[in-house]
Amino acid sequence: MKIIFKLISLCVLSLSFQVAFSQEKATDLVNPFIGTAPLTDPEVIGYTPPKDWRVWAGLTFPGSALPNAMVQLSPITKWGSGAGYEYEDSEILGFAHTNKGHWNLCNLPVLPISAEAVAPFKSSFSHENENASPGYYDVYLDDYKVGVKLTSTLRTGLHEYSFDNSKGRRILFGLGKANNGVSDWEIRLVGTKAVAGFQRVGRDKVHFYAELSHEVNDLKLEAQGQKDGFAVLSLSDQDAGVVTMKIGISYVSIANAKENLESESIDASFEEVQTAAEKEWDGLLSKISVKSDSRRDKEMFYTSLYRTFLWPALRSDANGEFSDEAGKIQKQDFKYYTIPSLWDTYRNKLVLLSILSPEVTGDVISSLINRAEITGFVPTFFHGDHGAPFIAGSYKRGISNFDVQKAYSFLLNNAYNAKGPRAHVEEYIAKGFISDPQVENPHVETKAKAGVSKTLEYAYDDYSLAILADTLGDKEHFQDLMSRSQNYKNVFDPSINFMRGRLENGDWISPFDTEYPYYEYMFREANAWQVSFYAPHDMPGLVSLYGGPDMFEEKLDEFFTKPWNPNHIARNVSTFIGQYCQGNQPDHEAPFAYYYVNKPEKSQAILDKIMNELYGIGPEGLALSGMDDAGEMSSWFVCAAVGLYPMSPADADYLVTVPLFDDVTWKVDNGNDLVILNPNRGRKLQEIKVNGKTLDGYFVGHDLFRKGGKIELVTN
Repeated sequence: MKIIFKLISLCVLSLSFQVAFSQEKATDLVNPFIGTAPLTDPEVIGYTPPKDWRVWAGLTFPGSALPNAMVQLSPITKWGSGAGYEYEDSEILGFAHTNKGHWNLCNLPVLPISAEAVAPFKSSFSHENENASPGYYDVYLDDYKVGVKLTSTLRTGLHEYSFDNSKGRRILFGLGKANNGVSDWEIRLVGTKAVAGFQRVGRDKVHFYAELSHEVNDLKLEAQGQKDGFAVLSLSDQDAGVVTMKIGISYVSIANAKENLESESIDASFEEVQTAAEKEWDGLLSKISVKSDSRRDKEMFYTSLYRTFLWPALRSDANGEFSDEAGKIQKQDFKYYTIPSLWDTYRNKLVLLSILSPEVTGDVISSLINRAEITGFVPTFFHGDHGAPFIAGSYKRGISNFDVQKAYSFLLNNAYNAKGPRAHVEEYIAKGFISDPQVENPHVETKAKAGVSKTLEYAYDDYSLAILADTLGDKEHFQDLMSRSQNYKNVFDPSINFMRGRLENGDWISPFDTEYPYYEYMFREANAWQVSFYAPHDMPGLVSLYGGPDMFEEKLDEFFTKPWNPNHIARNVSTFIGQYCQGNQPDHEAPFAYYYVNKPEKSQAILDKIMNELYGIGPEGLALSGMDDAGEMSSWFVCAAVGLYPMSPADADYLVTVPLFDDVTWKVDNGNDLVILNPNRGRKLQEIKVNGKTLDGYFVGHDLFRKGGKIELVTN
């Protein structure tokens, strides 16, 4: 009898575990602290960082946000530190309402403080008393004896403060602080339980309207409107309960900030808003489901997918109004968003956005067009002209909720007009390359044209625009742009098989160190090795430049094995496999290059090493190998982990690799799933079957995301 009872108990216990496992939500697997810890191991970094130098890695934030929202409500531990939060810090300076993870924003910081608190205001805290999940954050402020809970909607932030002592409760508005210099700020009482104002940083004027659960006894201002100035609200001692503060923000007006608050959260409880935020995230993240026995792999995957959808950020209000590029108020039939971090994210993140959030993608493109209607040009970001692959690829993937003809005409202006955002485009058109000057003893931060990187990227942008021209029937521009897309060959020196800088007269720059990284001289944040495998639109042509498959493979082998020189130190060029740098974007396509010489197993070995060893680094497993750059580093992991990489994001096809998981399922709009299976669990790809038929080659088309289907891998 005892044996039977034990067997029944074990069966019940096993069933309980199975039920618990099946009920595990995608949001349960997100760890917002990944990417906040420092990268410190010289063996991983590739060199010993100078004293007091934090390598630019991760720079993520653990606060509350909805997908592509206006509000990102997050703790600040250090100003001017990327995302404002560094895991090794032990003090919190405030809770800011905007964040990108990129040295800017962090607007409207607030901090609950006790009666005895004095400037400079800050409180120690412990990670043991800190938690975060999608749409939620909490922490206990040790010095002020306050428990803090945060959640958010698209345009509002909700705070709950549990003061141990209900006497002398105060709230600091540190409006003189943000991640960039504050030029002006204001706050005023607008009722017994409400305050309103703004903070101006650069061109942004962020308005706010806040309602509190308790009456405000006093509002004291210190250095109003000035840098480092602040205001302190003193709350009534009546009612010892939890203090709730709800803040609406707007880039248009205080009235709109108030309307945003009233329309989104004024009548909702903290728990209702938090639950809604979690549901929103779970609906998005569960569009991809993965099966694995490894919790680490699933946690890294869903955390990376979560990071993919934090930027670009919403800028239109609930009533549809937004402040345009010229600072005028507009109201259109689309939602207005920030400019995406195009140099970083065109590679993979914006492709994921187009697949999983097509409506948002169309609105982001409409926002770019709106800016172009004012300036004449589609904006770029940092380097290159990568609105072209973003818009061309999105249109080919079936996104049509934007004016494609307008977008195309403005992109043409970018490509041909010397007054536009393509720096040195006149030289590029005339010569087919962009030169750099002869510099004696150049160093990491030598300022020049970054001519090689620009030439390579403009060539790909030309290809992308040619694709759009062809789709729209513009044969003349198609032919010219497709011809220009071959300009990448003009910076390839066949005598040494490297992309190499050229002087204005066409001579190769000499002396030439293939291993030395530059920020702007010849290359952009890279060395010659790291840019020499970039021709995503014409990899067969690149293979030919190297002398054929054998020589290309030999060069790749050297690329991934030649040790990094530890004396070559560039702050955001870190974490190497040979000369390959996972810590920055310029060579993120290179691990896939072995496919073009029919050696997918060599690519897979590199991909597996990156996924298994270069994400979740350090003693806490919370460091990344490089700066997340508004989600690009995370998106790279997502694409590699599901086994579909957009090698050329302007093209609606995907390179098939071996996924990190045995089973990956994408929810397709028509209800038919796209399933990717690796039944043998091998890592060496032998064959790809699509809907039961052997695939000729390694690429699958976007139709699978429209219709559904099955990709089955034969591996060993």
